Amino acid sequence: MLLKDKKSDGLIEITKLEQLIDPQEECVTGQEQAGQEEQEPESFKKEDLIFPSGESLPRCWLEINYKS
Repeated sequence: MLLKDKKSDGLIEITKLEQLIDPQEECVTGQEQAGQEEQEPESFKKEDLIFPSGESLPRCWLEINYKS
């Protein structure tokens, strides 16, 4: 899945989707999509990521107690 970094406006390929949908995880592992060569996996804060369309990530992915 590709997401966009709010700060750099670059695309990030999320390599561990289970981290993305787990609200207990603050960060997710991904690879920045820059240049021709494969980039090393890095940790990205979920609060700094959005969908490529500009939409925010769902609250249920970010907040443990989103229903209350």
